[in-house]
Amino acid sequence: MNSRDPSNYVFWLTSRAAGITAFILIATAVVLGLYMAGNLGTKPGYKRVLVKLHEHIAVAALIAIPLHGLLLLGDRWLNPGITGVFVPFTMDYRPLWTGLGITAGYLAMLLGLTFYVRRRFRPGLWRRAHRFIVVVYVLGAVHALGAGSDGAGIWLRGIVVLSAIPILTLLVLRYRPNPERSRTVRPQTEGTP
Repeated sequence: MNSRDPSNYVFWLTSRAAGITAFILIATAVVLGLYMAGNLGTKPGYKRVLVKLHEHIAVAALIAIPLHGLLLLGDRWLNPGITGVFVPFTMDYRPLWTGLGITAGYLAMLLGLTFYVRRRFRPGLWRRAHRFIVVVYVLGAVHALGAGSDGAGIWLRGIVVLSAIPILTLLVLRYRPNPERSRTVRPQTEGTP
């Protein structure tokens, strides 16, 4: 049996594919979320379409993330075991980088699935918590570059950089100082012009 035969690495290859897919989906969901949060779409009905698209992409990512980890259970070379896949920082293979990826996965599940129960939270609390989804993207990027067998590859680094550009741009637009937002209406008192 040839060790270069891809059929010997089916679980490894499909796990890598699921991980890269999950990363691209998370990046896309973050871009759409930041775009909507910045109120950049102005056409009537446009936001409703974006919300649905954002939700569907996020759900696809929430499927790809556990698939990425579960497929590793079948890999004979890595052989991470249940603990290595589900408990951060316990895998023998690059424990820091895999641990950050597992943490990102749990955070994605927590923040993503709370969308469906958001009305049970105090007003504004869910939105404030949901802003941390950017942390999932950052941890996912660090995980991909640090633990991924293609982390040094130009194509994977290109995906990370190309996804970071719109995210950073939208973050700057979202949180830049806005003089109109910070202006407060001061009550007029007698004798003041």
